[in-house]
Amino acid sequence: MRPESEAESAAVSAATRVTELVRFPAGLVLRDHLAVEEPLEVRIEGAPYAVLMRTPGHDRALVAGFLRSEGVIEGADDLAALEPCADPHRPHGENVMLVRLASGVRRPARPRALVSSTSCGVCGKDRIEAVLRHVPPRPSFAPVPTALLGQLSERLAGLQPLFAVTGGTHAAVLFGPGPDHRVLAVAEDVGRHNATDKVIGALLLAGALPRTESILWLSGRAGFEIVEKALRAGLSTVVAVGAPTSLAVELAHEGRLTLIAFARGRDAYNVMRPTR
Repeated sequence: MRPESEAESAAVSAATRVTELVRFPAGLVLRDHLAVEEPLEVRIEGAPYAVLMRTPGHDRALVAGFLRSEGVIEGADDLAALEPCADPHRPHGENVMLVRLASGVRRPARPRALVSSTSCGVCGKDRIEAVLRHVPPRPSFAPVPTALLGQLSERLAGLQPLFAVTGGTHAAVLFGPGPDHRVLAVAEDVGRHNATDKVIGALLLAGALPRTESILWLSGRAGFEIVEKALRAGLSTVVAVGAPTSLAVELAHEGRLTLIAFARGRDAYNVMRPTR
């Protein structure tokens, strides 16, 4: 998923828009680049399923990773087709992704809820148990040496070209296992959930999931759904620059996934665990 320099430049250009701004108090009129945010409608077997607010780019990977995280599919073999709408009479067909499931794969009974209520009555423990019914806990927590965190942090600067231009995107990077911890996939997006789905989806479409002992590095905070996505993808570790949430820490502990937060350099990080 890492593009070469010319392709990378074209991708950054397609994912940005130029706008004018007025800087006060001098009143100077300047031009700035903003990250594009557009809706992507996901339709399964012709029926609307979800709308994702995302930065265009790697849309097939985004939808594949999203459907894996939602439990709709397990692997690329569960997809008979995954393509943008090609109807010339439909405006903005590039913002509609059409999904056809393979024979025998059960279609979701209803569209995904776009809004959830804090009074829905589902407690944190219920959500954790629901995840772990589908994803068994890992055998043990993966150790992450301090030196490795520093090495990974130093490799991140050149992996966020869209952020360098706009300052308005998140990034997700999947590092592989082994002594070199090579970069498996990189994605940027206005949403950290989308960026995570993009890198997971890239591996899914390549037939490379589950990816045990791999590390997900995330530029933002680590919430419950990020940890859930990592567990469903078979990853061992999540490293987040930002803070975790309480439920993310609890899920990571129950699933035996190593969760590292506030990772802002070689000497600044926290391994998270719930209190007893």
